[in-house]
Amino acid sequence: MDVHCQSLAEVRANIDRIDRQLVALLAERGAFVAQAARFKRNSEEVKAPQRVEQVIAKVRELAQALGANPDVVEPVYRSMIAAFIQAELAEHAALAQQPG
Repeated sequence: MDVHCQSLAEVRANIDRIDRQLVALLAERGAFVAQAARFKRNSEEVKAPQRVEQVIAKVRELAQALGANPDVVEPVYRSMIAAFIQAELAEHAALAQQPG
């Protein structure tokens, strides 16, 4: 990253721009999470702790490679994954209630 802001307003404008991109990506990720619920038989498959750890290991490596702090990226991802698991559990339960 070679952007050197000249003011706090410029820093904040860039953060706001990035936040818009992040939220759009979270929406896209969430749509795939909702689809994943259709392929899982039970809540244990939704929780998938081994998959969580695979994702964490992958994003820590990505953080290192891309110049992000892995010790910041990991808790952000753990929190995001936990929230998505709760959403997927709700989606899975709703699907189980549907006839057929």
